[in-house]
Amino acid sequence: MGKEIPLKGSLKSQNLPRVLVHLNRKRATGTLEISTPYFSKKVYIVKGDAIFAASTYEDDRLGEMLLKAGKITIEQYDKSVELLKTTKKRQGAILVELGYLTPKDLFWGVKYQVREIIYSLFQLEDNEYEFIEGKVPADEVITLKMSMGNLIYEGVKRIDNWTRIRREMPDTGAVLKLSEDPMSLYQNVELSPEDKKMLPLIDSSKTIKEIVDSSWTNSFEAMKTLYVLLAVGILEAKKDAHEEAKEGEMISLADMLQPFAEEEDAFIKRVDEIYSNLGRLRLDELIEVNEASDPETVKKNYYRLMREFHPDRCFSASDTTLKDKLTTICDSITNAYDTLRDDESRKKYFSSFAGPMKGKEISSGERAVINLQKAEEQFKKGVKEFKTGSFNEAADSFREAATINSKRSQYWSYLSLALSKLPNRLQEAEDALLEAIKLEPLNGENYANLGLLYLKEGLKKKAADQFEKALKLDPGNVRAQKGLKQLKG
Repeated sequence: MGKEIPLKGSLKSQNLPRVLVHLNRKRATGTLEISTPYFSKKVYIVKGDAIFAASTYEDDRLGEMLLKAGKITIEQYDKSVELLKTTKKRQGAILVELGYLTPKDLFWGVKYQVREIIYSLFQLEDNEYEFIEGKVPADEVITLKMSMGNLIYEGVKRIDNWTRIRREMPDTGAVLKLSEDPMSLYQNVELSPEDKKMLPLIDSSKTIKEIVDSSWTNSFEAMKTLYVLLAVGILEAKKDAHEEAKEGEMISLADMLQPFAEEEDAFIKRVDEIYSNLGRLRLDELIEVNEASDPETVKKNYYRLMREFHPDRCFSASDTTLKDKLTTICDSITNAYDTLRDDESRKKYFSSFAGPMKGKEISSGERAVINLQKAEEQFKKGVKEFKTGSFNEAADSFREAATINSKRSQYWSYLSLALSKLPNRLQEAEDALLEAIKLEPLNGENYANLGLLYLKEGLKKKAADQFEKALKLDPGNVRAQKGLKQLKG
């Protein structure tokens, strides 16, 4: 994952799984477009996760997808197309109005369509791709909630081209091992029973040929399974085939495949507790070690915590802010691990508490955690100032927090709120809120707040557009409802 992937190029030199994994790890937001001479397909990505897809290929339209899936009949399809030509409504809405689909069926159908469009991209080999960073369309109410790992896994499973699989895999003499990157290892990928059975054969000593020869299935299926596991990043090739596995570095398959028994409410409560205390926790407290801990203990704790707080655990949760919190926690845990992973740096870290810090060097990991702590302290200070009506001071504190950590949408949103309370600062408030929307394009509250800003400026049409966007994303948004009511009154 260290190699930089160009944002524009050919799938022949940069296969699609590599591109998607790269965008996921960079937590990129924007549009990935794949072009062919006959059609183009787009995948909309927010913070590294695919949320929607669109296609100009006729067979990828919703009606065609539902027909092929057996959800509607040819007669129902033809009737909906007829009405589609005479109205500006979407085909899905027409099918529901005609009683051919329930809203639940439509919800399933749109997600099915999006997945199928993305899966179809894995069949393309020699086409151009381009990733355009920036905002993605926010007018889609039904969005995909599926980990990038699962999307890649399901898409790659559909590849049956032996020549391509052989070309894109390491040499059969390469030795495979489980990834040492917990972000790859513990991503949400629902392995099939057959693929799970392949994992125990990978022990950091067998070559690809030896694994294939010792598997229970035919050579092509075994190679394809290894290809899939390499594509999603669960497996990687050893740089030195003769390198011996170091003691304590092997990852437990039992731990890796063990499902979480924790209830959602309990998990969210634990995340909130850790997240709210990040500004006060020292690196050793965060990773749960002490000065006497050996490197093996530090590493085991690191992997355990990264598994517990992996951002992919957000997909089944109802809390829309959960991914941001998990990402921040994982970044902090990784920074702590980078500082405490070896005896020398750990000794240096603990010795810093023995005397004054002045003149002592701090690691990049410590500095990153300190910056996160500073940003959160400034944010909390701003909240207190705002509550007392000190809007100028609150705006300064929120801006300081957003300057230190520009990736937190909440900081920009609160900065906008404080600025909106000050005379002649509405343009700055709008700019801050647009930055929040860029970071969280699916947060209805941000659009509602932008609508209220436009309302203050007398821009009624722009205000109405933002309120409607907010209600598409969050039908129960009270601010947007009140805003529209005020406009109509």
